[in-house]
Amino acid sequence: MPSIIFFFEVHQPYRLNKALHSKLLEKAFRGRIDINDVEEAIFDNELNKYVLNRVADRCYIPATKIIIENIEMFKNTSKPFKVTYSISGVLLEQALKWRRDIIDVFRKAVDTGMVELAEQTYYHSIVAFMPNYGFDELREQILEHKKIVKELFDYEPVSIENTEFTYNNDIACFLNSLGYKAMLTEGVDWVLGWRSPNYVYKARDCDIRVLTRNYRLSDDIGFRFSDKRWDQYPLTADKYASWLASTPGDLVFIAIDYETFGEHHWPETGIYEFLRWLPREISRHGNLDFTTPREAISRYPPRDIYDVPSWSTISWADERDISAWLGNELQWEAFKIISELRPYVKAVDNIDIIKLWKKLTISDHYYYMATKFGSIGEVHAYFSPYKNAAIAHGLLMESLGLLISIIAEEIRRNPNKILSKLELPWNKAFYFYLPTGEFTGISARSIPEFLLSLEKAPLESILFHLNRGDFENWIRNVFFLDQVADEIMKIRTEAEAIESKLEKLKKIISMLVTY
Repeated sequence: MPSIIFFFEVHQPYRLNKALHSKLLEKAFRGRIDINDVEEAIFDNELNKYVLNRVADRCYIPATKIIIENIEMFKNTSKPFKVTYSISGVLLEQALKWRRDIIDVFRKAVDTGMVELAEQTYYHSIVAFMPNYGFDELREQILEHKKIVKELFDYEPVSIENTEFTYNNDIACFLNSLGYKAMLTEGVDWVLGWRSPNYVYKARDCDIRVLTRNYRLSDDIGFRFSDKRWDQYPLTADKYASWLASTPGDLVFIAIDYETFGEHHWPETGIYEFLRWLPREISRHGNLDFTTPREAISRYPPRDIYDVPSWSTISWADERDISAWLGNELQWEAFKIISELRPYVKAVDNIDIIKLWKKLTISDHYYYMATKFGSIGEVHAYFSPYKNAAIAHGLLMESLGLLISIIAEEIRRNPNKILSKLELPWNKAFYFYLPTGEFTGISARSIPEFLLSLEKAPLESILFHLNRGDFENWIRNVFFLDQVADEIMKIRTEAEAIESKLEKLKKIISMLVTY
């Protein structure tokens, strides 16, 4: 008896403001800007509120009411109807601000006992792929999501997806170490080979179970439902139920965007009626029932290993890789900057700045920068609020520039407190070289470490860097401390003994880490 898992992804991002005000930019570069001004300028909350209201009225409210109606209809039968939701934290956050009835209707669904909630990152982000800090930030965003799900629904998930079903062995085992029992991802042909997606698998090197989406049957609803050019149009509930009944395997994992019901396919396409009648048509087939990921991993043993090396990460988008978000230079440039800002944000330790930075990790910002053609390019264009990838890139880079200005101002206000905690990524560290170009083996990723390095580095190396202006450039460009850099420049140009210059340099640096 194959079991049907219906999984619905529920997410809306914070879209960037296409009219990012030039006056605000000017104030930022002069160091006179407030974090609340930046938040208001960066995000187009009029548009965000409008989209949320539209999708709530077209999808979230009516579709969930249909789900609840079917749950109640089959609740006391031998085949109760069950579904699984994965709701991003930023969607819940927007609902709390602008449409609390979204929370209410989802809560009513969860309270039936027939709904599983899956974990994901709070910000629906791609932070797992950040160099140096990926899993640390991934843990933080998962815990933040866990907290809001507990607060709003009194629910603790055991299944989890990484954003957009991105998956590799390392991510799976990391999530297993956090206690999750099942991970949800795409049934990719080149990973499965001759095998079917319709079974439970196990991750390589750890015990977490892996459920793989049947993308053909999922996309029949998600993408092809209202396509009149499709040779199976129109897709009716009884036709689709018959396809499920003839599908071999232990389970059929159907995963789609929840916005499919009323937003991507408008109500006049008949999508509501399809959703309303589908559970009833499935129930007519004696070989089918409904389940959730939590139940499926208890019911069915794993058939094999799902092996995806870290260098071949998969997803449910585009070519089933991560090129939808990190497939071109525009995306990588922005992602490199947001990644490198994390240690600064953590050192500043301001909740508003941290929140702003995390909102800029939302995967949609990077998705909008894709430069693809054909049907895949059309999908990107459909979701993007901007005309093209260049505009999306420019807006995100301006937003990151504003964030950097805020961080720089915070450091200038309180350098001692912040710089004592700031540890740089390796590509921003200071490396001590000899005049011959030979590396001394000494480097510094923080101001305290730099001070220690001045004690260990050969004098000729220190003089080499001092005379070239390397110290002042590092202080200016990496720590945003122009005044301190200017003082170091004065030391370099003063006609004093080498020993005196070195002592002055150490004194200036020591002042930056005094508690």
